[in-house]
Amino acid sequence: MTKQEENNSFDWVYYVLGLFFGILTAVSISGNFFWWVFGGILGFIFAAIFLNGIVKGREY
Repeated sequence: MTKQEENNSFDWVYYVLGLFFGILTAVSISGNFFWWVFGGILGFIFAAIFLNGIVKGREY
């Protein structure tokens, strides 16, 4: 990646959204704190799969 691409990288947004909506889904299904953590981790993993598997190498 060039310097310009590194400055304009918004990959962190997908990770934060995956984490947030994973926790939100776990909260709506179960009120237990353990499931909140598990939902956040699962959302983070799905965001990583999305970025590195589905949209990897696409031009904006």
